[in-house]
This record gives sequence, C-alpha cells and structure tokens, in this order.
Amino acid sequence: MLDIASAYNKYKFLGNDFLTWIWFLIEKNQSISDLINASETITLEIGNSIVLENKLGDKSKENISIKGDQAGLEEGTTALRKGAHVTQINLLCKINEDEYKFTIKGESLNITGLKTPKTNLSKNEDEMEGLVLEKSFFCFKIFEVIDTLFLKYLEKRTSDEWNTKELQDIRNWIESV
Repeated sequence: MLDIASAYNKYKFLGNDFLTWIWFLIEKNQSISDLINASETITLEIGNSIVLENKLGDKSKENISIKGDQAGLEEGTTALRKGAHVTQINLLCKINEDEYKFTIKGESLNITGLKTPKTNLSKNEDEMEGLVLEKSFFCFKIFEVIDTLFLKYLEKRTSDEWNTKELQDIRNWIESV
C-alpha cells in the first residue's frame, strides 16, 4: 500500500491533465450537461486567466501565465504543443441561468475565488439563515459539477479507449490550434 506522500507524487499529474482536458472540452464545444448526464443546462468557458507549466529536461520548469479579459490563448496553445500542462484555470460556469466564476488549481483541485450567483441581501435577522443556506447550496452545486466532471475524466482516463481515441483527439486539437 502506498503511503500518502508516495501516492501524491505518483498521481499529482492527474489534476493538471484534468484541467487540460477541460480546456479541450471547452474548445471542442463538448456539451458538459450531456457528458455528466445532468438534468440542467451546464456550460463552461475559460475565464480571465490560465497558467501552464512545462517541465524542461534539467528539472527546471517553465511557467506560462495568461491573464486578462481580452487575452488570447495563442501562447497557451503553443506551450501545449511543447508539452505543457494546465496547472491552474479560471472558469465561468453557467448552470441554467446561474453564473459562477472560480479558479481550479490542478495540483490539489482546490477551487479558489468562487463567486456564486447574487443573493438578495437582507438586514433582517430572520432571513439571514436562509441567505446562508442559499449561498451554501450554490457552493455545493459547483462542487458537485466539478466532482462529477472529474469522475467522468477518471472514467475515460482509465478506459481502454483513452490511448486509442481520447488521447489522439486531444493531440489533434493541440496540433490544430
């Protein structure tokens, strides 16, 4: 049995691969709702930042950060062609009419900077509990989407089809952008 540190070092690439896969899904206009069998309409878009890392042969790393609302992703796609992986991505997720903005870090799959749909703020103490519950519901909703998407990724990643079809589709996408 692997101890935690060994397991972490052995499988930490999965988070970065997952984020690269998400970028691929977004660029290929893959229906997230269909992919995760959701009853709601779910869409993902790349937000205002993406960070990639390319490991160089001499144990050094090259980090590429793309930030800004109008920033193009050409430098990121060039980095992908050189073997980089996404290590952090800012996403905009729409679930029906609700809009969420957040950043996911590949190494830990932590979600940071989560902005949930607006709630009607009230100074009435009787309504405060309801507001807290509504905010909690919004947080759990986005966690459920990302968790389900990650499970779908793992299902595909461990299937026989990954090496024959999925990986080739991703490589073709990288070469075509």
